Amino acid sequence: MKILVTGGIGAVGSKLTEALALRGHDVWVCDLPHSEGPQYLRCDVSDYRQLLAVMNRVQPEFVYHLAAEFGRWNGEDHYERMWRSNAIGTKNILRFQEERKFRMMFTSSSEVYGDWDGIMTEEVMEQYPIRQMNDYAISKWVNEMQILNSADRFGTESVRVRLFNTYGPGEHYSEYRSVICQFIYRALHEMPYTVYLNHHRTSTYIDDCVRTLANICEPRYFRAGEVYNIAGNEYHDIKELSDFILSYLGLEDGLVKYVENEAHNTRDKKTDPSKAMRDLDHRITVSLQDGLPRTIEWQKEIYKK
Repeated sequence: MKILVTGGIGAVGSKLTEALALRGHDVWVCDLPHSEGPQYLRCDVSDYRQLLAVMNRVQPEFVYHLAAEFGRWNGEDHYERMWRSNAIGTKNILRFQEERKFRMMFTSSSEVYGDWDGIMTEEVMEQYPIRQMNDYAISKWVNEMQILNSADRFGTESVRVRLFNTYGPGEHYSEYRSVICQFIYRALHEMPYTVYLNHHRTSTYIDDCVRTLANICEPRYFRAGEVYNIAGNEYHDIKELSDFILSYLGLEDGLVKYVENEAHNTRDKKTDPSKAMRDLDHRITVSLQDGLPRTIEWQKEIYKK
């Protein structure tokens, strides 16, 4: 199958591209930076002309749409870029999907569940009024509504997935990256960081996430219109992550600032991944106990620490 992965050199996208190629698919990648590779095309998905050139070159049968500006604070500090990439970029993809009829998988986020304080099952968003807590979360919910409207109006076929705190090797540090990436990098470099004590997460090791995403393009797994939580099964607080990382590295917590909670951030992300297990053969094979050391060792190698 000829597949286009937008955002294909990101932390999840690069692993997904590898997994799809290993399964024998003809995989093309587009992303913002200049990069290498015979099937890599530089493209800003918010620019219709650039995306048109990619679509004409690739003629995809399936699109994995991962291209987006990621993160709550990134969405506040760089909101112009975030809204262009996330909202206009997704609208551009949908225009081509309506015309060319390829199937699509879209990566949404657990952030769409906003201030929901119960178990975050897929049905919650349909049954209850939810207030998203930041622009990034709002943009992802806008994307989901764009996709649903396109399906209703034009019969496009898409699957949405909501990723829960995906972590692992391949995620390079910035101040806007995931909490695990930031904690490891800052601990390795003896930089201060903040731990919010009353926040809980469900983390997903990247290989488990990517295996499931790669399944979705297969006809036996693809169910147009469905939405899935892609998550692990270990519910933990944020302090547990910091404590494990510091212990593994033989460090004390002198540079850690402990704060009760963070405003405008979902406090608890507890979910049930059983729907993805049933429909997509989602399997949880890497625990935090195993995944965190692998991620720490990868950063030590990358950053020569």
